[in-house]
Amino acid sequence: MSPLFMEGEGQGRILQRFPEKEWEDSSFPQGIELFCQPSGWQLVREWQPASFVVAVLTDINSDRHYCACFTFWEGLDNPQKAEASEVDEEPGVVQSAKVFAPKSLVLVSRLDYTEVFRNCLGLIYTIHVDGLTVPLETVIGNLLTCIIPIAGGSQRTITFGAGDRQIIQTPINDSLPVSGSSVAQLFRQLGIVNVLYLFCAALTEHKILFLSSSYQRLTDACRGLLAIMFPLKYSFTYVPILPGKLLEVLSTPTPFIIGVNSFFRSETQELLDVIIADLDGGTVTIPECVHISLLPEPLLQQTQTLLSMILDPELEVADYAFPPLSTQPSALKIQDKEIRAVFLWLFARLLQGYRWCLHIIRIHPEPVIRFHKAAFLGQRALAEDDFLMKVLDGMAFASFVSERGPPYRATDLFDDLVANQVERIRQEEACLHKVMNHVKELAEQLFKNENPYPTVTMHKVQRPSENCQNPVQNQKSFPVLDEIAVQLFIDHAAAKLKTAPPVVKAELKGTVPSGPPLGELRRGLRANSARRLEVVRNCITYIFENKMLEAKKLMPAVLRALKGRAARICLTQELSQHVLQNRAVLDDQQFDYIVRMMNCTLQDCSHMDEHGIAAALLPLVTAFCRKLGAGITQFAYSCVQEHMVWTTMQFWEAMFYSDVQNHIRALYLETVDGEHGEPSQEWVISALELASEQSRLWPTLSKEMQTERVQKEESTVFSQAIHYANRMSYLLLPLDTSKNRLLRSSGLGDVESVSNSYVTNSIAGSMAESYDTESGFEDAESSDVANSVVRFINRFVDKVCNESGVTNEHLKALHTMIPDIVQMHIETLDAVHRESKRLPQIQKPKLLRPTLLPGEELVMEGMRVHLIPDGREEATGQMGGPPLLPAEGAIFLTTYRLIFKGTPTDPLVGEQVVTRSFPIASLTKEKRLSVTLPMDQFVQEGLQLRSSTFQLMKIAFDEEVASDLAEVFRKHLHKLRYPQYIRGTFAFTGESGKLVEHKTKDKNQSLKTLSKNLVKSAKRTIGRQYVTKKKYSPPTWENRSSLQSELDEDEISVSEDVDQSSLTLSSTIRSSDKQTMGNVVERACCRDYQRLGLGTLSNSLTRSKNEPFRITTVNRMYTVCRSYPGLLIVPQSILDSTIQRICRCYRQNRFPVVCWRNSRTKAVLLRSAGLHAKGVVGFFKAPNAPAAGPSQADSTSLEQEKYLQAIISSMPSYIESSGRNTLSSFTSTHMSTSGKWGSIRGTGRLSAYNPDVGTRLAGKECPQPNGGLSEVLSFRQQKAYLYIIGDKGQVKGGKQDSFQQWEVVPIEVCDVRQVKNSFKKLMKACVPSSPTSDPNMSFLRCLEESEWMLHRVLQVSVLVVELLHTGSSVMVSLEDGWDVTTQVVSLVQLLSDPYYRTFDGFRLLVEKEWLSFGHRFGHRGAHTLGSQSSGFTPVFLQFLDCVHQTHLQFPMEFEFSQYYLKFLAYHYVSNRFRTFLLDSDYERIEHGVLFEEKGERKSPQVCRSVWDYIDRLNKKTPIFYNYMFSPEEEEVLKPYTFISNLKVWDFYMEETLSEGPSYDWELRGRQEHMAEETLEKPDTTGPKSQRHIVWPCYDNLNKVVPDAITKLLLDLQNLEAELGQTSEKWKDVWDKIKTTQRTETKLESKPSFSSSLLMPSNLSHQRRSQGVYLQESGMGSSINLALDCEARATSTPVAGRPSTSTLYSQFQSTESENRSFEGILYKRGALLKPWKPRWFVLDKTKHQLRYYDSRQDKECKGVIELAEVESIAPGIPAYGAPKNIEEKAFFDLKTTKRVYNFCAQDSVNAQLWMDSVQSCFSDA
Repeated sequence: MSPLFMEGEGQGRILQRFPEKEWEDSSFPQGIELFCQPSGWQLVREWQPASFVVAVLTDINSDRHYCACFTFWEGLDNPQKAEASEVDEEPGVVQSAKVFAPKSLVLVSRLDYTEVFRNCLGLIYTIHVDGLTVPLETVIGNLLTCIIPIAGGSQRTITFGAGDRQIIQTPINDSLPVSGSSVAQLFRQLGIVNVLYLFCAALTEHKILFLSSSYQRLTDACRGLLAIMFPLKYSFTYVPILPGKLLEVLSTPTPFIIGVNSFFRSETQELLDVIIADLDGGTVTIPECVHISLLPEPLLQQTQTLLSMILDPELEVADYAFPPLSTQPSALKIQDKEIRAVFLWLFARLLQGYRWCLHIIRIHPEPVIRFHKAAFLGQRALAEDDFLMKVLDGMAFASFVSERGPPYRATDLFDDLVANQVERIRQEEACLHKVMNHVKELAEQLFKNENPYPTVTMHKVQRPSENCQNPVQNQKSFPVLDEIAVQLFIDHAAAKLKTAPPVVKAELKGTVPSGPPLGELRRGLRANSARRLEVVRNCITYIFENKMLEAKKLMPAVLRALKGRAARICLTQELSQHVLQNRAVLDDQQFDYIVRMMNCTLQDCSHMDEHGIAAALLPLVTAFCRKLGAGITQFAYSCVQEHMVWTTMQFWEAMFYSDVQNHIRALYLETVDGEHGEPSQEWVISALELASEQSRLWPTLSKEMQTERVQKEESTVFSQAIHYANRMSYLLLPLDTSKNRLLRSSGLGDVESVSNSYVTNSIAGSMAESYDTESGFEDAESSDVANSVVRFINRFVDKVCNESGVTNEHLKALHTMIPDIVQMHIETLDAVHRESKRLPQIQKPKLLRPTLLPGEELVMEGMRVHLIPDGREEATGQMGGPPLLPAEGAIFLTTYRLIFKGTPTDPLVGEQVVTRSFPIASLTKEKRLSVTLPMDQFVQEGLQLRSSTFQLMKIAFDEEVASDLAEVFRKHLHKLRYPQYIRGTFAFTGESGKLVEHKTKDKNQSLKTLSKNLVKSAKRTIGRQYVTKKKYSPPTWENRSSLQSELDEDEISVSEDVDQSSLTLSSTIRSSDKQTMGNVVERACCRDYQRLGLGTLSNSLTRSKNEPFRITTVNRMYTVCRSYPGLLIVPQSILDSTIQRICRCYRQNRFPVVCWRNSRTKAVLLRSAGLHAKGVVGFFKAPNAPAAGPSQADSTSLEQEKYLQAIISSMPSYIESSGRNTLSSFTSTHMSTSGKWGSIRGTGRLSAYNPDVGTRLAGKECPQPNGGLSEVLSFRQQKAYLYIIGDKGQVKGGKQDSFQQWEVVPIEVCDVRQVKNSFKKLMKACVPSSPTSDPNMSFLRCLEESEWMLHRVLQVSVLVVELLHTGSSVMVSLEDGWDVTTQVVSLVQLLSDPYYRTFDGFRLLVEKEWLSFGHRFGHRGAHTLGSQSSGFTPVFLQFLDCVHQTHLQFPMEFEFSQYYLKFLAYHYVSNRFRTFLLDSDYERIEHGVLFEEKGERKSPQVCRSVWDYIDRLNKKTPIFYNYMFSPEEEEVLKPYTFISNLKVWDFYMEETLSEGPSYDWELRGRQEHMAEETLEKPDTTGPKSQRHIVWPCYDNLNKVVPDAITKLLLDLQNLEAELGQTSEKWKDVWDKIKTTQRTETKLESKPSFSSSLLMPSNLSHQRRSQGVYLQESGMGSSINLALDCEARATSTPVAGRPSTSTLYSQFQSTESENRSFEGILYKRGALLKPWKPRWFVLDKTKHQLRYYDSRQDKECKGVIELAEVESIAPGIPAYGAPKNIEEKAFFDLKTTKRVYNFCAQDSVNAQLWMDSVQSCFSDA
């Protein structure tokens, strides 16, 4: 040991060191002077007391040296005051003239005895300052030659010859750390949680930095942290005190534990990945980028609780009423040991059973041991635990294994705990008080280890006297010592040592106990999976007994069961029983099933194989095989290579070591058996026990024996290495080595990327052929695979052979063998691959091609995919019926649709074809998925595609589809969904037919050329259109500058015939251009205006002055308002110039225009946008307004007022009435709220407006629940002539003017954002992506939360209908005037005007209100790339849904069927037709879409307009026709609008998997044609059943179960065809029948049910709350006509005009009535009861006689079943019969139960009744 003396200014230097030469076994640490003054060497002005710290240095051999530094301060003359005279001796002057320099005494030792070092150095200092007589050389000589005993638990008294005495105690077991009280101190400074964070951070190899202003505390904290890590040892940088000059060490990339003085805190701030523990402040700072894995639960919680019980025992009893008297924590030294005991207990729990996972791979000359991490984690069920994974991977655990692994060595406390006390720990872990007792026992042992003789206190050490501490008296400097004197002491001691006998530490070696095996630890955790194991065993038995059909049935269940670990282990055990002499030859089908099960088993294996499944399968995959041909055998390994585990180096190492251990064990068991004869069977000796025994015997063996054993072991390892080189080449070389294979994981992938499209024939796909363009095998290609496999095996061999001590010669031999092994194997595989290609392939279902529309073309050939079930349960068989999904087939991408076509994977329904498709334009969301298929082994890449046609496709790509192909598919899809321009949509590109030139064969053709070709062909077609247009519109309308620029970009020239001079819109339309105006006039609006009498437009544009309204052409150039039509209706008195001024007040310039007039009351309906948010006045100051005088704003306001007044003046009711004076200013009106009836508030999801509002408004007395009027009442005085429906947000409060003639009704409407979000939720509710059992996610709950607010729109519409009906005009002025306004206005017209409920009328309504008035179809439907960001907002769909709700409530008022609405709902998003493209007429003219000539089409197949298509289809089939259409003139519909009255539209829910959506009729025809062709083939299978099973969600119900009328019409057609007659059109047949029925009805006195079905009835019946089942043409839904939900809903029809209710009443009875005969009969009551008159009804259809109290009664009072009647005969008057009735009027009816006595009004009536009843019997 060498004390040194230092001094320095700025830098320390060594003054003297003893011994001068280094000890033999210990080198002198360099740079020690930095550690003596870690903060730097500097002079100070004031004297400082002596200090003592211990720094720890680590040498190159990882040995720690403890440097005890004793620093004191000596006075010097201040160099800066050198000129001061020496006379100034006063103390004050001396003080300022002196400075103090540090000097250090340092003791460097390999032993760690802090207190002893402090005492020794203190003694030397005391002798110096007190001037004792003892020579310092003697003390230092004694110190250097002092001998400390090495025996554990000994004590020694030492003295250094200065009258001192110390006792050194050595710990009993020096493997346990000595901590003093440092651990307890650390917990006191930082707290429990912080220390646990540091503990976990140190074990998981993070960087830890301690800060404190005390150096000794830094050392203690580091020592404490290391002590609690026992039995693991910290093996990274460990510097408890880091000098300031070495701070750059902190930026090292390796983990460390370092202590730094707080003085340097600022320099540690920029360390980003260092955990900083501030000991003085008690904080631990963890940077954001650092994630510390904590102990697994419940261990973490238990550890925290135990620690708090030790550190704060009062916590537990703090709430007791009578707390115990003594709950003080233990003394610090004891507490320290208790905390360490908790961590010992913790490690015993974490590492229990670790010895069972040790592989001993060499015993001699030294044991070589490896730890099988995966098995340990798997058996402890901790494979997912992050903390333990990191600990086991760490350096500390590696050294733990190498130190504690050997089976024969000295043991300590931890070995005993982890082996012998496992049972105790497990039993006590639930009860922390028992654990605490255990902890205290352990703490006692730890304390005893450190203090074997606790009673001894015989220390005697001198301290400096008080007066010597004063620096002023203490002037003398520390003397230079005599080196020779010290050296003499050293030499003398060395000579003594040479003669002394060598000291040997007595080590008690023994076999290390292993503890109970891991399996036993988890006994209670075994799941009850006996049933699953039974299934697996049965299936394997069936396979080997060749019962393949049975095996096939069990297969899906087996593959499901193999998700569980127990089943996988069971599989490996079962299969191994079928292997005989390392071989099991199977036939093809057996081989396929076994391979499939193996693949499924391996699929869920992680790369580390923690459950040993891959390890158990490894011998089996080289055993199971099949014969392919002469001498060619294919083994299972060639079909199970696609798993991560085979490319993981750690797996192969663990397998190798496990096998080596078994062979080494066998090697020594033979020797043992040879010596001791037969081994005893009861006890199986483990490898570790064998190794322990061998290690014990090793010293007793002779040299030859030792050498022989070493050689045997080495050759065992070598032979295993050769064996594994073969095994690895089996599993790493693909069957088809000509293809490069992408090895996906770390193992081979990091050598280099090798690719392979892995298709083996055994699991081959039907596309294998197309991939294998060249067969055979080329060296150049295979060499990549071969080289990478050789490199992988070489790396493996190097690693395992170096670790297990294989000689260099053997290693070289291996390296030369490996390439040969690989090459041989490649040649074998080549033959196998050639043969396997000749095998009949496993039949993957053939890819079925879809039928395409004319003009629709494939963009990509079908890619094999699996269609996976989503949240709809009908198709999966969950709700009964066959499981149609999952299905296997292909996905086809065409220019129009995305189509899946395939067959169900379930063998029971394998013959059915499953089709699911939707138009690409309706795609709303695409999401990537990872999917595991139930019948397959791999996790597949997948896509989830959602469409606005309420369709969802979840597809998983088959393994044969390369991932880059899937990516190309996604890009194509995106490009087609969002074309750059509108001309890229299918409506334009689809009709060019063969002109689309992209090749579908070339799968990876670039997207650019594809889109270019599509556009090109479309442009050619467009070019041609210009040439042929001669009749209607001049070419000037067709080609616009925007289009031209678009064409030029694409370098395509348009046909030269186009007049290029006329390309701008404004230059083309002149009012004198009759042709142009003719086109405009022909547009829908004009035809409708003329029908409504709102104005006519003659060629000369003259107008009749007496009409209140006129058609204005102010917008013919679309300059006033881009989004309005060219012709508009305005009041006669308003000039065009006024309009141009007024329009600026409204958003988007959409000023109020008339769109409909009530023919009876002459009230008009107007539409406009809302006012500008900034108000009228503010708007006119906007920069785009023309400059004008100061009065302009006011004048505009007056003009608006005039405009409204002009509308009011047009109304007859206004002209007739008098008493209205002036109009208040328009501005104030618009800002006022209605005083009379408030607003329709949207208080919540289900808010419905109060019907009374409408009542008060219309001046009625009694409210109707649906807002219907009982009769037209006289108007109240306060009723306004014009109501303005405005947006609540825009209507500011203002005073109501009592003379006002218009009124603003503020309402709350949902904006576009709400509609968009609501639609998303509705889609998720109707078409969920995955099944859920969560009650909060049930269908009805999701539906409610979607807030699909139809009732709001319907309420407002019904309100407006009422107002118009009562003679007030209404102006709808909401949002921008093109969404909600359009919905309301079009619904109002539909409800008010029966014309719009016909085919022509509805078309006109949509063309006028939606298309001409500029609903932004393009923008709301996100048709192009530009509008992609705005998202899909189905405003039009909401309107159609409202129409559907009305249709349900009034089924006889609509000429079209529900299917018609669905058809429109589908095609308005499909982009098949051009009708719903673009945002306004202006844009349609610009793109040449608006006035397309009808005669100009190339082929009759192509319909550009959906209306033409519907017309053409309607002529062929009654699919769109509503047979119940039976309208009443002038009928105004007022549907119920409560949410309870609305039904979910079946368009959202239904699907037809047999043929896909039924809205593209050409496809239906083609599919049926193909089906007929297949049926014509001769069928020899024998008689077929006539039964046809109808499946929900698969069959098209209206085809398989057509309604009666459709069926009759079909039968009629078939008969006509059979008879060879030309079949009439269905409409002609229908009309004939209706005409004949009309004439018959006139003759008949009573209308029957059937006649009233076809035509209006003139009889009024009362409405009844009844329901009827109708089969709807087209879709076949059952409509439940619940017209009156409320009991009070009775309405009296207005006299003189038949009401629709008369018709409904016939459908409205609980029994669907068919009244063959009815009238009043007296019926005799039971015994002693009188006769009573009743209304009797004879129903032949139901074969019943029913009776009611009266004719009006709704409830049937009784039923006599005619089936039970035995006879009917004349009767005699009985007691109490009605008087004055002739005798023949009585008759009796005898049934099986009783006799009924009846009495009619007269004998004729009685006879009629008897005959009628009798005829029922004869009919029956």
